[in-house]
Amino acid sequence: MSEIIPLRKLGQSDLLISAIGLGTWQFSKQNGFAGKYWEFLSDEEILKIIQTSLDGGINWIDTAELYGKGESEKAIARALKVLGKKPGEVIIATKWWPMFRTASHLENSINKRLEALGGYPIDLYQIHQPYSLSNMADEMRAMGRLVKQGKIRYAGVSNYSAGQMERAYIELSQYGIKLISNQVHYNLLNRKIESNGILRKAKELGIGIIAYSPLAQGLLTGKFHDQPELLEKIGMRKYRSAFKKGNLLKSKPLIDLLKSIGLKYNVSAGQVALNWLISYSGETVVAIPGASRLSQAQDNLGCLHFALSQDELRQIDTASLIYK
Repeated sequence: MSEIIPLRKLGQSDLLISAIGLGTWQFSKQNGFAGKYWEFLSDEEILKIIQTSLDGGINWIDTAELYGKGESEKAIARALKVLGKKPGEVIIATKWWPMFRTASHLENSINKRLEALGGYPIDLYQIHQPYSLSNMADEMRAMGRLVKQGKIRYAGVSNYSAGQMERAYIELSQYGIKLISNQVHYNLLNRKIESNGILRKAKELGIGIIAYSPLAQGLLTGKFHDQPELLEKIGMRKYRSAFKKGNLLKSKPLIDLLKSIGLKYNVSAGQVALNWLISYSGETVVAIPGASRLSQAQDNLGCLHFALSQDELRQIDTASLIYK
């Protein structure tokens, strides 16, 4: 039985979701270029990660067409069926990949997304990034039609700037439909949405922020600071600048603070980092940490069971100001 944890609304919708969902790029089965970023996970491993997440109180899963060219969506559907989950029992968010495509493809391909999800409905459909062969007006018109047709429940975007998000919101509003979310890169080592207007505009318009890479792909757990030899085992991630020795030294004071605060609550640095992310801006921000192992899924859940004080939130804010 799933543990009962507080839920919050995503933007101006009636979707009541846990403060963290499960991100599933790592379920790509190494298919496609994007799928090569993560190690291969078997269906059995995926099943355990999903079951643990759901049992721990998470009630939504985020995926995308790009994640293994639909392999992530298919793996999620298989796992939910094994777990006996009925359509609608778990909230599912997925994304359309717009690169080199037009708005007509958004509509014409929706049945492929539904087929990949094996009968589980799309509660939130997101345009994965703002660049395509169509203009925003045409894309929002297509999203509006999908909502009206009942093919998707709500519309969202991903990686949109403050201005792009506002234009999408205005275009979609013409059809009596709210843009409910913008999924963006946001964590304590990347706080740009606080200075570039995205977070402020989201609050102004009532749009929810879904933070991807909320643990900076593992950096905020502190494991790479403590055991730099692990960098040789993480594939393509090790080539990102944040994983370089100089930047690991730069972020170490923040990691040390997260660990110190974690001692008070008997939680990890990563759990403190996640708790800050879903608490600092009230209920506007939710996060989708991924999990490639069962232990990571269990650790993610720990962020839901304590509350940082206002003083601790401020301390962490101050320690990470350089990343705004």
